[in-house]
Amino acid sequence: MITPRWKRLVRFIAEDDWREYIGEPADETVDVGAALAASLPVPVRVFTGTSALDASAEPTSRILNVQKLLPPLTRKEIGTIRCIGLNYRKHAKEMNLELPEHPTLFFKPASCLNASNAPLLIPHQATDLQADYEAELAVIIGRDARNVSVEDAMDYVLGYTCSNDVTARKHQFAGAQWGFGKGFDGFAPTGPCIVSASSLPDPSVIELKTVLNGEVMQEGRGDDMIFSIAEIVAYLSQGTTLEAGTVIMTGTPHGIGVSRTPPVFLAPGDDLRIVMSHGLGSLVNKVEYEEKPRKNMNGANGVKAVNGVNGVKEVKTNGLH
Repeated sequence: MITPRWKRLVRFIAEDDWREYIGEPADETVDVGAALAASLPVPVRVFTGTSALDASAEPTSRILNVQKLLPPLTRKEIGTIRCIGLNYRKHAKEMNLELPEHPTLFFKPASCLNASNAPLLIPHQATDLQADYEAELAVIIGRDARNVSVEDAMDYVLGYTCSNDVTARKHQFAGAQWGFGKGFDGFAPTGPCIVSASSLPDPSVIELKTVLNGEVMQEGRGDDMIFSIAEIVAYLSQGTTLEAGTVIMTGTPHGIGVSRTPPVFLAPGDDLRIVMSHGLGSLVNKVEYEEKPRKNMNGANGVKAVNGVNGVKEVKTNGLH
């Protein structure tokens, strides 16, 4: 088991000097994202080092207040984000889909990475009421893993954080692969902190929910997962090195916007929160819409757009994860 000197770690810009630090919230009970959203001070005990992956990082005597949260890891550290589709039983039921025999894998580029308490900018290509939320527990790998067994898989997990697999539904189903509609810049907010796996040995007890403008939209628990964290890590490591820093988003519970009647999509000004128990806290983002270019264009790069999305007139949910 990986046993860092911290139980919860944030990466942040300090109010005092506007420099970047890592550290542990001084109040072990504070919901970092919710506190910052309420303009409350969040004091942090600074640790040595610059990364959660630094096994030698240790606490110092310095206490600094958070000015701005950063994603728990950098783009360079995470590489490509691995995502698991259809991994909650109740979600499969709401979509009328059979349970998969093996984990379904897709990817988000590192450019999707976004922070808590930062804007969630929907690109102008997806501002026609199709952007959707997906609360997901994210696993962070702490050391290189290849061909690991289910029994040993948890020894490679550094910790957990909140994440949101933001999805442009029309783009998701415009082709055979989902990657384009899930891969826009900023479409993988993560944070506000990492909770160490050593302090939370059973992730199946984690409760997660999406709260949109104060209304609970999704609510689930880790024990509803079809494939456990250990099974996912073992499966993904087959013949493939999961490098330290790898982020795995482990699927979303029932209640996504497109499955509702009528559907619910993200709109400008929305207060979107992915909230998890056991110290993970609230991943908070304010939704913004990108303005369309002033120049009259027939789609991007000469591709004609129909109803705002290349040839896609409506959201189809078959195979939705």
